[in-house]
Amino acid sequence: MKSRNKLVASLLVILVLTAACAPRVAHYATPSVSMTEEVLVAATVEVPAEVPSQATPMPVADAGYAGSALPDAPARYDRMVIKNAELALLVADTDIAIDRLTQIAGDTGGYIIRSRMRFKEWLGVNYKYASITIGVPAEQFEAAMRRLRGIAVRVMDENASGQDVTDEYVDLQSRLGNLEATRDRIRTFLDQAQTVDEALRVNEQLAAVEAQIEQVKGRMVYLRERSAYSTITVQLDPELPPAPEATPVPPPTWSPADTARQASQTLTTIVRALTKAVIWVTIVLGPFAALVVGVWLVVRWRARGKEKTPSAA
Repeated sequence: MKSRNKLVASLLVILVLTAACAPRVAHYATPSVSMTEEVLVAATVEVPAEVPSQATPMPVADAGYAGSALPDAPARYDRMVIKNAELALLVADTDIAIDRLTQIAGDTGGYIIRSRMRFKEWLGVNYKYASITIGVPAEQFEAAMRRLRGIAVRVMDENASGQDVTDEYVDLQSRLGNLEATRDRIRTFLDQAQTVDEALRVNEQLAAVEAQIEQVKGRMVYLRERSAYSTITVQLDPELPPAPEATPVPPPTWSPADTARQASQTLTTIVRALTKAVIWVTIVLGPFAALVVGVWLVVRWRARGKEKTPSAA
């Protein structure tokens, strides 16, 4: 029991002292751990308060991290910049432009990341459009951009951007050193554990710290690889032939003969319309008109007959 108390007491004293000496470092995406784990993570060896002008080499990765060592960190003046660019090119022939683009990627030590083709009809002909993304070494970025512009009839759009990740890399390197120092100290506590319960608790904290170390190493590898290669997305649009222009129609000139002919045609049309109207009225309304006239005559005749009868009496 006394040895267990001594172990716990020494663990707390060392963690408090090392936490007081630990510098504040930037935190990136890591899994959440318990309060005890956070105290263990904060436990670090003493480091200088100021970062030197040149970054120190990055520690070698554990054997458990893909069995390989991480590359050395760049110097402060050797910035780590993730470069990206987008080009929209008007080309005479899409297939030839694709071949030249592929050759440029190979000549600069790059590779094709992805490609997409589509076709669009114009004046009865299918024309090919392409979108290709390539990766080139960062030192070949400007040279590749110049050569890509050369395959175009006209550069329609160009956009380039860069993200400086040097400070993030240096912060990760500092954090990695702190985590590895904490891991080594926890391992000494694991060696001093005298009960299974103590060993399990210390091993749990050790596993959490090692998981954070692996995440930091993975992020550092990503930044190194991503800044070592730049991505360029190229949109290839074919040069289309112009649409045929309609033949202009000359305005008509005035002619008396044409005017007389048009007037004659108009008169003929009117006469025909009137004739048609008379025929329709005669045929459709003729019987009704005869009936009405007959009734009117009968009524009138009877009315005259009644007028003559009183006078005869």
